[in-house]
Amino acid sequence: MTSMPTPPAADQPTLPVADALAPSAAAPAPSDLAPDTPVPAAPAEVSPPSAAPAMSTAECAEQLKQRFPALFAGAPKPIKLRVQADIQARAPGVFTKAVLSAVLRRHTGGTGYLIALSKASHRLDLDGQPTDPVSDEHRQAALDELARRRAITQARRAEEDQARRDRAHLLRDFEKTTLTEANFCALKGLTPEQLQATLAQARQEAAEAPPREMRHDGRGPRPDGRGPREGGRPDRPFNQDRAARGAGGPRNRGNNGPKAGGPR
Repeated sequence: MTSMPTPPAADQPTLPVADALAPSAAAPAPSDLAPDTPVPAAPAEVSPPSAAPAMSTAECAEQLKQRFPALFAGAPKPIKLRVQADIQARAPGVFTKAVLSAVLRRHTGGTGYLIALSKASHRLDLDGQPTDPVSDEHRQAALDELARRRAITQARRAEEDQARRDRAHLLRDFEKTTLTEANFCALKGLTPEQLQATLAQARQEAAEAPPREMRHDGRGPRPDGRGPREGGRPDRPFNQDRAARGAGGPRNRGNNGPKAGGPR
């Protein structure tokens, strides 16, 4: 007689197949544990690697001078290409990439650096040793940028000089005019506020301007401060013999003596 399988007990629940084959049951929630059951500690967090400290561009530039004086101290010098990688290798964790890039970009864009680059034959490494030569392309780019900056500076100076001359001319016209201030403003196309501000600036510039050089022709004060010459005649050297003999005295001929035949 074949034996029949014993049915499961009523108080023993039947698990689904997937749960029965699972390698381990889910961990109970902390709220389901008994009060005296210790809660497993959370795994310790791994601290991220130490990053470079926050640094301003001024501090970064000073650090470069102190750590690599052969390249960054003193007059500007042509810098080796891809020098940022060398700096990070020589001083790991000191400079952030963003701040270091900003400092190097400003340093290599200065007028002094462009002048040095246009005249140098080789670039220098962190120890001040020559490395790769300065290419013709980079030298020409530096010369072009210098020429562009000179043109901008000259144009700005020309505009400032012209504006200064215009203000001086306006001041002279205002001092000579017989018009009222309102009519003078209408003539010049200025408001009273603009007129007064321009006149004040013109007076200040006239007071600060250096004195004009006088020609050395007797018209105006002499360089020695002795006042103008009468009639523009040049100074005669002071003759001590004339002062010694007095007015109308005989002329001292030195060692020449009287001429043959006696006095005429």
